[in-house]
Amino acid sequence: MVENGAGRSLICVIDDDVDVRDSLEMLLRSADYNVRSFAGPEEFLACDTVDAAECLILDINLGGANGLDFQEELRKNATTVPIILISGFGDVPMTVRGMKAGAITFLMKPFDEAAMLMAIDEALASNSARRQEMAVLASVQDRYESLTTRERQVFGLVTAGLMNKQMAGRLEISEITVKIHRGNMVKKMRADSVADLVRLAEVLGVREDATRYNRRLGQVAG
Repeated sequence: MVENGAGRSLICVIDDDVDVRDSLEMLLRSADYNVRSFAGPEEFLACDTVDAAECLILDINLGGANGLDFQEELRKNATTVPIILISGFGDVPMTVRGMKAGAITFLMKPFDEAAMLMAIDEALASNSARRQEMAVLASVQDRYESLTTRERQVFGLVTAGLMNKQMAGRLEISEITVKIHRGNMVKKMRADSVADLVRLAEVLGVREDATRYNRRLGQVAG
């Protein structure tokens, strides 16, 4: 077992077979990864460095624990570390269950070292992409939260496809006031076009089509 070091990806291993753990540690160290290994899920959850893990190699058959159940537990708790499943024996339903739950791949023991390193490369790429997506979402959310209530209303109407005159009627304000709020909103959202605003609304999950938006506004007004 090695400690986490700067600039090196941390790979965690959960397997109740000490020989497998030792073998994986040796392989991953030779590939210049940091490694933390655990005999079971409880040890893994008790470790204060697991949040830094960029990949988890998880045995399905853990004596008193079921790796697939633990995988689903991690998913329910919004733990998004990419998982590589391993097992000394398995079947199609087991493999399907693990893959549907988001595993990167399923490797049978004894696994080929090259296949394991390739799977880790895929897991790290997946983890990097997820972190980039999270960073983008956080930035967009910060921008959206900086909008005033009226600017958010205008944002919703613009991305629903309404024109300034239509928005003025729906919001019962002048068209000039709409333009002012729209200009402030566009600046805060750092958008160059309506298409950019639509994309940002989709990232935030707040976009509504014009018909639905008009109906909802009508219900509120009523």
